[in-house]
Amino acid sequence: MSKFSEFNFKDQKTLIRVDFNVPLNDKYEITDDNRMRATIPTIKKILNDGGSVILMSHLGRPKDGPEEKYSLKHLIKHLSELLGGTMVFFANDCIGEQAYLTAGMLRPGEVLLLENLRFYKEEEKGDKAFAEKLSKLGTVYVNDAFGTAHRAHASTAVIAQFFPPEKRMFGLLMEGEVKSAEKVLHEAHKPFVAIIGGAKVSDKILILENLLERATDIIIGGGMAYTFIKAEGGKIGNSLCETDRIQTALEILDKAAKKGVCIHLPPDSMIADKFDANANTSTSPSNHIPDGWMGLDIGENACEQFSNVIKKSKTILWNGPMGVFEMAKFQHGTRVIARAIAEATQKGAFSLVGGGDSVAAINQFGFADKVSYVSTGGGAMLEYFEGKELPGIAAIKG
Repeated sequence: MSKFSEFNFKDQKTLIRVDFNVPLNDKYEITDDNRMRATIPTIKKILNDGGSVILMSHLGRPKDGPEEKYSLKHLIKHLSELLGGTMVFFANDCIGEQAYLTAGMLRPGEVLLLENLRFYKEEEKGDKAFAEKLSKLGTVYVNDAFGTAHRAHASTAVIAQFFPPEKRMFGLLMEGEVKSAEKVLHEAHKPFVAIIGGAKVSDKILILENLLERATDIIIGGGMAYTFIKAEGGKIGNSLCETDRIQTALEILDKAAKKGVCIHLPPDSMIADKFDANANTSTSPSNHIPDGWMGLDIGENACEQFSNVIKKSKTILWNGPMGVFEMAKFQHGTRVIARAIAEATQKGAFSLVGGGDSVAAINQFGFADKVSYVSTGGGAMLEYFEGKELPGIAAIKG
């Protein structure tokens, strides 16, 4: 495995797996280009070295072969703009004659975008023959798609074997993701606080158990907090609760106590009489929520308590919002947490934010440039912190 920044791409045809799975509106316009922007430095380094670039990605979940709405041709114009006006060639297939001919004719400084990999079922099946066909398009393989690193697909995990170790590597985005994740998981300075939110305990059990081995403090917010509060005997009204996970919650609390890890649950909540942006609201102790009411955000005491813990920390991991932040009435808690993380970072803490909702929140509230690292990989980051080996990372490391 070579180090990307030290490799000279002059005269190399570099096949890059990118994550251009961006949202499009009904006019096929990109509504969020963050994933595309994230990989531009990798592409530019290769072009500046005097190499050419062949990009492959998936888009959406096409069912049976090619579909207009999932074609990567909709991204050509914007990609060209992001690359400062560089012409982007397009192949209407990711393997086959046109793809091979266009790739073969690419000159240094030129870019080719291949059609959606998932138009072939073989991509998601991790088909070896399909991966080999893709590999013939380039002389060097670069994986810069952290968002798909947890998938054992042909273009992410299987293809690397067709390149010698010195000609397969992570791109700058993937390098940054892996380095940041490893810093939190294996080199964390204490106190280390993990802020875990979201709706369900079941989605976060593995990450919580892995963090019990590493964190000094775990803050639990969002809907999942009420399963823990009910487990402790609290009255949670109509708040979200996974009754089949109450025993799991008790086991996590018990393990934390034995390991000396401090679990912080919200002492109070912003409650509503229905799940609605226009609901009547009030505040209540989290363990005494009246019948017919539900907790939709953390309360002021929770905001203060959680902020104090965060500001004293040296390492911070944030995965999951504190409430239903998509509704203006219930975004206060998530915003306060985002601000506290930014302040702690300013004082020298290392902060990593990951998971779709947390990333959306940190961007929405304007703190993205005030934390150490914002991960582009939701599911991939979650699996990494659950302690799993990601196929896309293992394939490069060989």
